[in-house]
Amino acid sequence: MKHTLIFLLIILILASGCASPSPRPIELPPDTAVTSPPEGTMPSTTPEIPRFSPQNGDIDFTRSDARLEKTELIIRESYPPQISLGMSGDLPTPCHQLRVAINEPDSEKRIMVDVYFVVDPKKSCIQVLKPFQEYVDLGTFPSGHYSVWVNGEQVGEFDS
Repeated sequence: MKHTLIFLLIILILASGCASPSPRPIELPPDTAVTSPPEGTMPSTTPEIPRFSPQNGDIDFTRSDARLEKTELIIRESYPPQISLGMSGDLPTPCHQLRVAINEPDSEKRIMVDVYFVVDPKKSCIQVLKPFQEYVDLGTFPSGHYSVWVNGEQVGEFDS
């Protein structure tokens, strides 16, 4: 029993010596200046095209309005602020596809977002709801106060 305990203690000591040390955090000198990026290097205000943006082939599909259970505006603390739209609901069937059309801000700085579903009318599909939760990157915007509207209803406001 005593030898087994000593043997286990030796194994434990050897195994702990093989572990890699934890990384040390990067430390900046206290007088390091934090500045904004130069004016010409601002990120593009055009968001990436998400996989659920309107497609060329959608003209052959049947379009239906989306009933969303929840929508929320997500404002990331960055410079400039990055704005996203979170939404959840149910697709009418697993064959329906989500589409999100994001319009440029209008003269009143309203960002209108159209959310809808498309489905191939020639395709037969099981009639069961399919839950979804998606996040759409709206991008970054010049300075100002903006409001975001989804399917005609205001979701939120933000300052950029």
